[in-house]
Amino acid sequence: MTADTDHGEASEGPNTLSRLGRVLFGLGLALQASEDFRDMDDTIEYAESAGVPLPDLAAPFASGMMFVGGLGIALWRAPRIATGAVVTFLAVVTPTMHDFWNAEEGSGSGERLAFFGNLAMFGAALVFLREAYK
Repeated sequence: MTADTDHGEASEGPNTLSRLGRVLFGLGLALQASEDFRDMDDTIEYAESAGVPLPDLAAPFASGMMFVGGLGIALWRAPRIATGAVVTFLAVVTPTMHDFWNAEEGSGSGERLAFFGNLAMFGAALVFLREAYK
């Protein structure tokens, strides 16, 4: 093997992993959003309980933004818009809907778990946003 071949193989690996990561991340977001649509009444009720203004409009809009953004990331189509939508969604929804620090004592563990899960997704979305602007 020559040095060029070694370099080519090494540079292909990260691209393949990045592509796989985008597909998994994007599909995960889209599938999660599709679950919101399957039971939109509960999604709206949950948004309303968190004090979201106009939950009848905000919940479907947010779920749609996550669905379209997730598909855009998975397919890497309009990546700046797709990743921007997901970053915006997570930046707004995470502290609004999963404010475990305001939960009644003993009832915040589910919100804490959702908050940290969203925080991890937010970090991944920021990495993909940066990649979209390369």
